[in-house]
Amino acid sequence: MPEEGVDLTPDSDLLTTSEIIKLATLFVDEGVDKIRLTGGEPTVRKDLVEIVSALGRHPKLKTLAMTSNGLVLHRKLSELQKLGLNLVNISLDTLVPAKFEDATRRKGFDHVLRSIRTALDLGFDPVKINCVVMRGFNEDELVDFVAWTRDAPVEVRFIEYMPFDGNTWDNGVFLSYQEMLKIIRVRYPLEKMPESSQNNTSKTYGVPGWRGRVGFITSMSENFCSSCNRIRLMADGSLKVCLFGNTEVSLRDIIRSGADDDSLREHIRTAVHRKKASHSGMAQVDKDKALNRPMIKIGG
Repeated sequence: MPEEGVDLTPDSDLLTTSEIIKLATLFVDEGVDKIRLTGGEPTVRKDLVEIVSALGRHPKLKTLAMTSNGLVLHRKLSELQKLGLNLVNISLDTLVPAKFEDATRRKGFDHVLRSIRTALDLGFDPVKINCVVMRGFNEDELVDFVAWTRDAPVEVRFIEYMPFDGNTWDNGVFLSYQEMLKIIRVRYPLEKMPESSQNNTSKTYGVPGWRGRVGFITSMSENFCSSCNRIRLMADGSLKVCLFGNTEVSLRDIIRSGADDDSLREHIRTAVHRKKASHSGMAQVDKDKALNRPMIKIGG
């Protein structure tokens, strides 16, 4: 969270409940079989239960996932699971409460742990834990996160630091996944695991005999653009075909102009066809040319 916080988007600029359901249904009817509700923070929406209920009933949707900061998720998770939510990612960049408060600028470390325990108790398998790794902040905790996978069905996903507007990109903060592997293997014998899908965004490892696993999302050092099949519909209705890119198409404005479903499909196809072969790599980052929304404001 930036020190100065972020300006909240006016409600009138956000997609309504019916607009979210309409667009999500259109994507599923066109072949999308996995939807992830993410943020920002999805649990702040008062209509979250209604959205999950509507999407969870779609017969063609195989996976309905959510990424959450975990602060209040434990209060709602049981109901959401019953409505069709079947995969959970919880963000946690540190296991040290003081560092948690420094990074998020709020208390709540115990609430996040409670959400993780609740997800485990409810049988989510795996419970994915997203951890952005930053040199000088949490690389000394890598082995502690890996130790979590000994007895629990968790997948700790170590995410390479990425440049976004507002996060003060600094090569000195960046830690590649190869460096993370070296640090972890001093303590634990991580072994590469077979990938379940050619479209996976993470490289999966595990300690032999342990219940959980570890994933590395190598967006900067070894991008996976050639196999990426993700697109993002943000909370304000803007479509991003690459999280790293700054090109957006407002499906909200197209809907509110009175366009029919065929017109929406054509706008979406045009945007997807313009998707670049790859984003700029770590060595090519130019913060003056790679301006993007702050990650805290890329909701979807």
